[in-house]
Amino acid sequence: MRDKMKTMGTETIIILILIGLLAGILSGLVGVGGGIIIVPALVFFLGFSQHEAQGTSLGLLLLPVGILAVINYYNKGFIDVKVVIIMSIAFILGGWLGSKLSLVLSENMVKKIFAVLLFYTAFKMLGWDAVLIKWVKNLF
Repeated sequence: MRDKMKTMGTETIIILILIGLLAGILSGLVGVGGGIIIVPALVFFLGFSQHEAQGTSLGLLLLPVGILAVINYYNKGFIDVKVVIIMSIAFILGGWLGSKLSLVLSENMVKKIFAVLLFYTAFKMLGWDAVLIKWVKNLF
């Protein structure tokens, strides 16, 4: 496991809380969280490897469906339990907030939010985000 995560500073803890809150809000709002939000956020904002991010995401969502996958990632050293605990607490709060928000929005609006989120994430993961930003700027 990466050395810099062993001694977490305030900035790292704040980033983890924000990722957990965002993932929880989007989970409650449109039913996404782990692979769509947490994995890319850990890679892009905290420099996790893809395996570390996936292992941490699975650790966060451990029970009941991911237990065997979590054990495999943990045994290879790709899960930081402190990170999982901090983000789990934030994710719970975010999930509650996101579900509250989703329930006051129309189904059509929630579908649009979900579609935009998936579209942007796909472009970001492919490294096409600069192209997407340029395209959007040209629209206006």
